[in-house]
Amino acid sequence: MQQSPTSEPLFNLTGRVAVVTGGTTGLGRAIGLGLAEAGADVIPSSRRLLEVEKAAAEVEALGRRSLRVTSDVLSRSSLQALHDAVLAAFGKVDILVNAAGTTTRGPTLKAEEAEWTRILDTNLTGTLRACQIFGGTMVSAGYGRIINLASLSSFVGFHGVAAYSASKAGVASLTKVLAIELAESGVNVNAIAPGIFPTPLNRKLVQGTPRGEELLVRTPMHRFGQAHELAGTAIFLASQAASFVTGEVIVVDGGFLASAVNQ
Repeated sequence: MQQSPTSEPLFNLTGRVAVVTGGTTGLGRAIGLGLAEAGADVIPSSRRLLEVEKAAAEVEALGRRSLRVTSDVLSRSSLQALHDAVLAAFGKVDILVNAAGTTTRGPTLKAEEAEWTRILDTNLTGTLRACQIFGGTMVSAGYGRIINLASLSSFVGFHGVAAYSASKAGVASLTKVLAIELAESGVNVNAIAPGIFPTPLNRKLVQGTPRGEELLVRTPMHRFGQAHELAGTAIFLASQAASFVTGEVIVVDGGFLASAVNQ
């Protein structure tokens, strides 16, 4: 049953428990640390234990609680084990951030089906798996905040990354459908579509390359985003301030999508 809005302070996540898949590097790490700074206990998870241990230590250095549990969004049993470990340690899960992702670049007409399938299975079906596993528990509790990572390529085409673009368009659509299905359950489902943020996933594509130069020209702020600049949007969507916000894909892009002519 849906919980009524509370009088808790806006943007205060104290007492909330957040799980971040893909939460040990790049944008997922920055979002997880932002949630911790806002008061949440945060469990950053990914496939590599060393990275999980480092990210969990960063959360704990902020005075919050964490766990050291690996997971792989390609494996439902792995995500289920993460879910069960969080419930055993904290008794609940309030916030889920789906930040795990992968990409590759190449001509679409020559794309290998196996590579296409791997990218969609990670970015789109991996998001679905996590939403199903954690979302069910949120529905039972009558409260939850799910935040998916979409992309500019959810809206516009990017040369040579068809599988990634298709997966992120799917994430945006999945976000909207889940939002309306869960709207009366107390679980809000939204997404963030980052602009160009150099991370280990895309740095070689956008830094010091003709592609990167074109992206800078097309971005009215004429700079790339910094990972910590996504944290505020995630805090908003995870907080009581967004109690009536669901089914939205919030773009954080320095004006990229708003732009037609910059000079």
